[in-house]
Amino acid sequence: MKEQDDSFEESLRAGRLPNIYSRKAIWGFSIFFSAIFGAALLMSDLKNIGKKKEANLVLTLSIIYTVITFIVVNIPEESISSLTMGFNFVGGYALSEHFLKMYIPHEAEYPKKKIWKPLIISIIITLPMVLAVIYSLNLDE
Repeated sequence: MKEQDDSFEESLRAGRLPNIYSRKAIWGFSIFFSAIFGAALLMSDLKNIGKKKEANLVLTLSIIYTVITFIVVNIPEESISSLTMGFNFVGGYALSEHFLKMYIPHEAEYPKKKIWKPLIISIIITLPMVLAVIYSLNLDE
């Protein structure tokens, strides 16, 4: 850990810290889309600072968590949207408060990336799914 702090301090002095997504962005994407979207942001950050192994771990764990969320939410005959939001909240908390702090302890010192590109991508991915659900509900009536 001392070596990591020394490397961080050297990069900070030289002004070479890469841009990363903020804690709020990771948490927000996790809550409003799903943990996998927040994990994609954190994974990008980890790769940018040279922590590829940790990035892959975060992505793998978030995929597993998302699958578990999907299974649990769909156990009842009627899916419960508040349960989905609860899972998203917990996933976002784990990503932003546990993994981010563990792997990027000096997160506040890094310059922040804009969220527009991942936001547009997330909407493009999510919108067809939402429209398909709405369309299928209309077919049932």
